[in-house]
Amino acid sequence: MKHINNLLKILLLLTCFYSTALTEEKKAIVKDHEWNFYSGMFDFSDDGKRASLFGIQHQNENLTRESFLGTLSPVTGFMITADNATYAYTGIQAQYKIGKLNIIPSFTPGLYGEGQGKDLGHVVEFKSEVQLSLDIFSNSELGFSYNHISNASLGDKNPGANSYMFNFLKRF
Repeated sequence: MKHINNLLKILLLLTCFYSTALTEEKKAIVKDHEWNFYSGMFDFSDDGKRASLFGIQHQNENLTRESFLGTLSPVTGFMITADNATYAYTGIQAQYKIGKLNIIPSFTPGLYGEGQGKDLGHVVEFKSEVQLSLDIFSNSELGFSYNHISNASLGDKNPGANSYMFNFLKRF
């Protein structure tokens, strides 16, 4: 838990530095980046290996594209569990708006480090996620998400992990 608290402090400092370090030219561009701060339960369905988690995800809204599949954008993120398991990922998400409700499915391949947590069978893992969020202000959202991480049988074993998170999304 000490590592998660230290990570939270570092992320808060970086976010504050980033938001104040923008040049006047960058300040003219509104809502360039969306940051998703989330916390929840890693592998909640495994009594022996469940652990709290914290993560952060970035979306550059300048790279968002409209397509027949919806509004698509790249995402990059990192999460860590109380057992020091880590997952760094990058991939794609779609966004569908219904009034103030946002439905956001995503697929993000990444690299998993077991730490003292669950052995998922391989360093390369794939995360499939769905997030539901509500616009609470013009630049903020609150949400809930569920994901499944699996190695698609790349390793000798593929136990997978199911997680849920509470999300706070902020555009800067």
